[in-house]
Amino acid sequence: MVSKCLSFSLHLHQNHIFSNPKPNYHLKKSLIFPTNLTKKHPTLPKRCYPYPLMSSNHSQTISQFNEWEPDPTLTNDDLKPTAWAHRSLSGVDMASLWVGLVVGVPSYYLAGSLVDLGMAWWQGIATVVAANIILLFPLVLTGHPGTKYGISFPVLARSSFGIRGAHIPTLLRALVGCGWYGIESWIGGEAILLLLPRVLKESSLAEPLKWLGTSPLAFGCFIVFWLLQLGTFWNGIEGIRQLEKYAAPILTLLTLSLLMWSYVRAGGFGHMLSLSSKLSYSEFWALFFPSLTANISFWATLALNIPDFTRYAKTQHDQIIGQAGLPVFMGAFTFVGLAVTSSTPLIFGELISSPIQLLGRIGGIWTKILAILGISLATITTNVAANVVAPANALVNLSPSTFTFRRGALLTALLGIAFQPWRLLQSSESFVYTWLVGYSALMGPIAAVILVDYYLIKGAELSVPDLYTLNPRGAYYYVGGYNLGAIGALLLGILPVLPGFFNKVGILSYVPRAFMLIYNNAWFFTFFLAGFVYWIMNRRTHEYLTEPLLPNSAS
Repeated sequence: MVSKCLSFSLHLHQNHIFSNPKPNYHLKKSLIFPTNLTKKHPTLPKRCYPYPLMSSNHSQTISQFNEWEPDPTLTNDDLKPTAWAHRSLSGVDMASLWVGLVVGVPSYYLAGSLVDLGMAWWQGIATVVAANIILLFPLVLTGHPGTKYGISFPVLARSSFGIRGAHIPTLLRALVGCGWYGIESWIGGEAILLLLPRVLKESSLAEPLKWLGTSPLAFGCFIVFWLLQLGTFWNGIEGIRQLEKYAAPILTLLTLSLLMWSYVRAGGFGHMLSLSSKLSYSEFWALFFPSLTANISFWATLALNIPDFTRYAKTQHDQIIGQAGLPVFMGAFTFVGLAVTSSTPLIFGELISSPIQLLGRIGGIWTKILAILGISLATITTNVAANVVAPANALVNLSPSTFTFRRGALLTALLGIAFQPWRLLQSSESFVYTWLVGYSALMGPIAAVILVDYYLIKGAELSVPDLYTLNPRGAYYYVGGYNLGAIGALLLGILPVLPGFFNKVGILSYVPRAFMLIYNNAWFFTFFLAGFVYWIMNRRTHEYLTEPLLPNSAS
C-alpha cells in the first residue's frame, strides 16, 4: 500500500526575481536526485517535510530558522542565515569591494604577462575585459541565493552536493584560496624587502637556499607581512567591509597618480599605443583561448563563494549593480598596468614589468615609502576579501564546533605558507598556464553543478531548514548526506583535463594534442561538461519517477 503525504500550501518570496514554486522531492531511497515534478505532474504525491518551508519574506525565514533546533554539527553563528539587521552592503559597498580586489599586484602582473607573451596592448586589454564579462554571469547568478536566503557558499553547496558532500567543493575552493593567500603575502613581503638597507640586501642572507627555493631574507620579509595581515580579518566580515570601503578611494587615487607619473615622464602614451603584436594570426588564437581561460580563472574562485558576500547585500539590485563594476574596473586597471609598463623603457631604459621593482625606483625615500604603503594596502584588501573568507567558511562548515571564522582564517594563513608561493611566481608561464589554468579545472565543474541544480533543477527555490538538518528525510540528505550525481559530474568534468595538467607540471612528457586543447580551455570545458552531465542525470531521474507506479489494468 502506498501512503500519501498531505498537501501543503507554498508562500513565495514576494520580492524575489524568480517566482517558480518550490521543487517537491519524492521519498524514494534508491534515488539520489531531487526533481521538480509536481509542476508538470500535479497528480503525483508531494513530499512531506518535517520542518517549516520558506516564508513570505526574509525576516520570517530567519524567524522560522530560529523556531526549531538545527543540527549542532551543521551550524554556528557564522553559518546561520544572515539576519536582516546585518544586511549592510549597498551597491556602492559591493563596488568598493571589487575596487579593493582588482587594484593589486597580481592584476597588474597578469596584464603585463599577456604583453610579455607577445600580445599587443589592445589585445591584452580586450582579453581581460572579455573574460570578466563572461565571468560576470556566473558571479551574479551564484550571488542570487546568497542575497535571497542569507546563506554562505558552504551552506548553498549543501543543496546540490548534499549535507556532507558539500565539504568536497568547499575544501577544493579553500585550497585554492590558501594558495592565493600565500601568493599575495609573498608580494607584500617583496614590498617590505625594497625598504631594507642595501647592506642587508647584499649580505649572505640574500643568497638563495636551494632547499628553500628562496633567500632567508626574502622569506623573512614574507613572514613579517604575513603577520601584519592577521589583525585585518579579526573582526569578521564587518571589519573587511570597513577596510574595503575606506581603501577603495585611496587605491583609486594612488593608481591615478601612478598613471599620471608615467604619462608625464614618458611624454604621453604614444609608445604604448605604438606597440604591436609579436604574434602571427595562428599564434594569437593559440594564445588567446588559454589566456582567456586564465583570466576567467583569476576571479573564478570568487564566482563560487560570492554568496559569502552577497548574503550581506541589502537587495538583489545592490549585489547586481555592485558586481557589474568588475569588467569595468579590471579593464581600467589593465590599461594602467600596460600603460605604465610600456613607459618604463623610455624612462629607465629597460622594461620593468613588476610593479614592486618599478615603485622601488621611483623618486626618493618618501615617495618609495608611500608607494610601498600603497602596495601593502592593495595586497591586504585583495588578500583578506578574496582569499580568507572562503577557506575560513569552508573550515567552519567542516566542523562548526571546532572552527570559528577567526580560527579558520588563521589556519588559512598557515596553509598559505605551505604552498611556497615563491615557486608559483617564478615566471609568467608558470603563473598563467600552470597555476591559473590548472585550478580552473576545479572551479568550472563546481560552478556548473551548483548553477544547474539551483536554477534548472530546483527553480531557484530552497528550503532553508533542510540545509541544516541530518534527518534522512531532509531535501538535501540524498544518500547518506552525499549527492552522488553531483560528485560524479564533478569528477567527470575534471578527468579529461588531467593529462594536459600532468604534461604542464612535467609528470607526463607527451600527451595527444586533443588533451592539451582541453587543458588550455579547462574552465569552459569542465563547466559545460559537468553541467550537461548533471542535467542529463537529473532528466533521466525525472523520467523514471514520472512512470506509473502500477501498470494500467486492462478494462
